[in-house]
Amino acid sequence: MALQNLKESAKALVTLGPARKDHWIGLRTGVGVFAPLLALFAIDRLDLVVFAVFGAFTGVYGRVDGYWNRLRMQVRSGALFFAVIALALAASHWWIDHSDPGIKQWQVVGATTLVAGACSVLVGFMRLRPGGSLFHIFAFAAIASIPGPVPFGEALLVAGLTILLSIAIGAAGALGQWTSLWKRTPLPPLSDNVRKAIWWEGLFYILTAGVAGALANTLGNNLEAGHNYWAMVAAVVPLVGHTTSLRIRRGMHRMLGTLVGVILMAILIFLNPQVWILLAFIGFCQFMAELLVMRNYFLAQVFITPMALVGVSLATGLSGSVMYDRVVETLIGCIVGMLGVLLGSWVGSIVKRRQGIIPKGGKQN
Repeated sequence: MALQNLKESAKALVTLGPARKDHWIGLRTGVGVFAPLLALFAIDRLDLVVFAVFGAFTGVYGRVDGYWNRLRMQVRSGALFFAVIALALAASHWWIDHSDPGIKQWQVVGATTLVAGACSVLVGFMRLRPGGSLFHIFAFAAIASIPGPVPFGEALLVAGLTILLSIAIGAAGALGQWTSLWKRTPLPPLSDNVRKAIWWEGLFYILTAGVAGALANTLGNNLEAGHNYWAMVAAVVPLVGHTTSLRIRRGMHRMLGTLVGVILMAILIFLNPQVWILLAFIGFCQFMAELLVMRNYFLAQVFITPMALVGVSLATGLSGSVMYDRVVETLIGCIVGMLGVLLGSWVGSIVKRRQGIIPKGGKQN
């Protein structure tokens, strides 16, 4: 049985799920991030890259049929990203103590934990897909961690323009198809059970991200690893999935994909290409990530890892230290996330048995 499970797990690493026109969203998101980066490179403002990258995440929220439905979702996601980026900038400017690394680490973890729960709830009630607050955790913590951030207005301008570009790219396919442009799918009202589930999920995001961040601050310092928010991002990855086994597999894929992805990053550091090539590489990785993320999370993570590492290294130059940080923090976060999933499944099964929902001795997936 153990050998069979091992074979199935190994097969899952290279098995692609069914295609759902993933190349189109890959193309939209790839262009949506590459074009702003190229523009910033042209005006010699790579210090603003991070705000363009996080604004471009708006394009990820486009996996929905119908142009009006896509527009509705991306406008909502763009507004939420803009608010998160503005909040992170405000925290970095006026609250985070960048002069004291010890205090700063706990401030970032504390604030990001609240953002993790709040955005998870907002994403649920706003009907956004993908669900959860992974992208918002990443955006808030990364920006709030920047010492001496760029002028507030310039950062928000770049983020806002990138968000608008992503929305425009998502709606561009409607050109010439006016008869179907205004067809929309009404969103059904949320049931009481779904509303409760959204609030519970927000609580799980708070607990998981908070524990991972606290451990990253403690263990990460002992292991001389930075970027504690990478652990928080990794910790919420296993929370997405319909069954416990799928959630655990997702956590494993995150860890294994990260290990392979840092090899690509090492090759890139060795080659040391010109900046414009690095920008094109980010666009290509974004394309590949969206092409694969719904079909094989391990393969998608192979491209997500170097894309994230190049993104945070553009302003300061490629460095091998970020690879070490990525591996350590990802391992911490994924272990916390998977243990949280197992604990939640165990507690849930006990509650359901007491309520008579599942029989004694029965299993919960």
